[in-house]
Amino acid sequence: MGLGWSSAEERRPLLPPPPQQPRPQPRGPAGGPGGRLPPLSGRVYGRRWLVLLLFSLLSFAQGLVWNTWGPIQNSARLAFGFSGWDIALLVFWGPIGFAPCFFFMWLMDKKGLRVTVLLTSSLMVLGAGLRCVPVSDIEIRKKLIHGGQLLNGLAGPTVMNAAPFLSTTWFSPDERATATAIASLLNSLGSAAAFLVGPLVVPPPNGTAHLLAHSNTQHIKDRIEAMLYAEFGMVSLIFSAALAYFPSRPPFPPSVAAASQRLSYRRSFCRLLSNFRFLMIALAYAIPLGVFSGWSGVLDLILTPIHVSQVDAGWIGFWSIVGGCVVGIAMARFADFIRGMLKFILLLLLSGATLASTWFTLTCLTTVTHLPLTTATLYTSCILLGIFLNSSVPIFFELFVETVYPVPEGISCGVVTFLSNVFMGVLLFFLTFYHTEFSWFNWCLPGSCLLSLLLILCFRESYDRLYLDVVVSV
Repeated sequence: MGLGWSSAEERRPLLPPPPQQPRPQPRGPAGGPGGRLPPLSGRVYGRRWLVLLLFSLLSFAQGLVWNTWGPIQNSARLAFGFSGWDIALLVFWGPIGFAPCFFFMWLMDKKGLRVTVLLTSSLMVLGAGLRCVPVSDIEIRKKLIHGGQLLNGLAGPTVMNAAPFLSTTWFSPDERATATAIASLLNSLGSAAAFLVGPLVVPPPNGTAHLLAHSNTQHIKDRIEAMLYAEFGMVSLIFSAALAYFPSRPPFPPSVAAASQRLSYRRSFCRLLSNFRFLMIALAYAIPLGVFSGWSGVLDLILTPIHVSQVDAGWIGFWSIVGGCVVGIAMARFADFIRGMLKFILLLLLSGATLASTWFTLTCLTTVTHLPLTTATLYTSCILLGIFLNSSVPIFFELFVETVYPVPEGISCGVVTFLSNVFMGVLLFFLTFYHTEFSWFNWCLPGSCLLSLLLILCFRESYDRLYLDVVVSV
């Protein structure tokens, strides 16, 4: 990754000379010692923002399509005859789509970003199109919708793993964390947007109670199909734009790290599995983010015993994701300004997440703690938890890359994202078949956040990629 777009002659000015004892050397015709060119910085192009925009829109659309059915599940049950198992499976196709995650890592490593993005976007177009096929048989229609959700889930490994690779390939060292945050968090923002789009477009089953039952069902079905067609059009437009212009890399690399040799696919996995420091931060990322994703999926069921409506639960989830995206981009920009402080930022965010999750859990135990249980306290604790955890994602990604460099970015981040989805998938599977009691789930949040905090506290950070860029630039 990052080697193929520049020749050895182009990389020579960017790569540092081997260390040697200082001694007088004759000056060559190029002005450097012994005729060697002096170290130069990489070059960035304005088109990098267009590439970031296209990828971010693709990531946004994938999250929006994935979360289509959760916010309108009652209407979908009436219009298409979905059962509770169907609704759970429509969400469950997201983590299932990560099964071929290692194939997409290999594809990104061998073929580059353009081929991977085009394959991913074509899967999304096909999936969104399957959901729109007009068949009268309701059972066939349900199978097509499930197939469409699975194809959209298969796009998850790329949109959730490729952000650090894109930022390294196109952006300078003082912009990488910001680009990683934008590209990685837009997927969550798309999921949050579904909480607005769905209820605005599709009325609830009782929203047209004055109509006849058949007319009510047909009206809801027509609105759902209109939304599916709109999402299909949006995904198709993004695919067309990426097909027209989405280069794998710029003409000249933006930094030394982007131009340097990387490990092979097989050696990368050997390096990751034998690196104890990487395994520490991989667990520190996967456990709390996986638990939080599963907890968010059943938030309305968790809050039902304390008399919180489904609408309020949806708004809590929405604002926690939006707040996490905004704060995450701001923290990433801050990390670009004070490079070398990723561990410190993570300690702050995980400390806040531990306190917020503990506050929420104790508040729900009103008969034991006697803490005030109000809408304001629930909103505040849940939204703060979402902000702290969601905003830690791009910081984690950058720390992964720095820790295991020169392992390719897509491979290192792909492994940890796969682990996170395994945790989320196990929890969703368990909750699907055992959903009589959810109060115990609240205790998983502070426990996972505290474990992650302790792992990061014991972690010894290193910045191999940043060191390479800084040494050459001075």
